[in-house]
Formats: sequence, structure tokens, C-alpha cells
Amino acid sequence: MTDQSTHHRGPRHRAREAALQILYRYDLTHTTDADPKDLTSHFDHFQVVEAQREFAAHLVAGTLKERQAIDLKIEAQSANWKVSRMAIIDRNLLRMALYELMNFKDIPRSVTIDEAVELGKQFGTAETPAFVNGILDAMANTLEAAKTAAT
Repeated sequence: MTDQSTHHRGPRHRAREAALQILYRYDLTHTTDADPKDLTSHFDHFQVVEAQREFAAHLVAGTLKERQAIDLKIEAQSANWKVSRMAIIDRNLLRMALYELMNFKDIPRSVTIDEAVELGKQFGTAETPAFVNGILDAMANTLEAAKTAAT
């Protein structure tokens, strides 16, 4: 019998994992810009394959660049929760996944949300997967409604 949680992981899972690790570290050190040398060092250390590095670097740089706007969207969606009070893994997972939902139109929203839930299981607490899934699902619906209204 195969382990379903690892069986369905797509080729970009490792890139998302590396990006989340970097965002977590940057959050702890209050780093606001991605340093290319630091990213390369991280990718080398964690053996991220060349094909996934560009995606991971894009997730990190974009998430950092749009962090303030993303945080406002997260807080609007998460009743009574300030982003600053969320667990570090949870908030960076939400930031990264929301950035992906808004900027990678070629990736189905279900894939982005499933990946975030998987990373939540891997790195977060027992509550992380449901928390992340609930907020991202609501955000994806809000983004979809806005896109429909704009057309």
C-alpha cells in the first residue's frame, strides 16, 4: 500500500517546501527582501533541484514584495485573527499560498490549496491544515468572485 500523502505530491512540492522554509526564517529575522546568494545557499543545502529553484525563488520574492497587501487580505478573511498573532508557519503558508493563487493562473486553485494543506501537515500543528484550508478556500472564492465581476 502506498502512502497517499506522498503519492500525490506534485513536482513543485519540494520548491514550495523550500520557499516556506525561507519565508519562515525571513519572518524570524525580519528580512524583507530575498537575497539571491542566500536563496542559492539554501537550495544547495537542501538539495533543491535546478528545475524547481526558479519557482521557489519567485514564490519567496513575490510573497515578500506583496506581504503587506497579502496580510490585509488574510486578516479580512480570518475573523478575529491578526496575522501577527498567527503561528509563524501558518501565516507564512497562507502568505505564500495566497501569492500563488493571485499570481500563478496556470496552477489550479485546488492544487495550491492542497499543497498548502500538505505543507501544514508537514510543518504545522494539528490545527494548521484545517485553519489553512478554511482561509484559503474562502480567499479563493473571493478571488474568483472578483474575477467574475471584472469580466
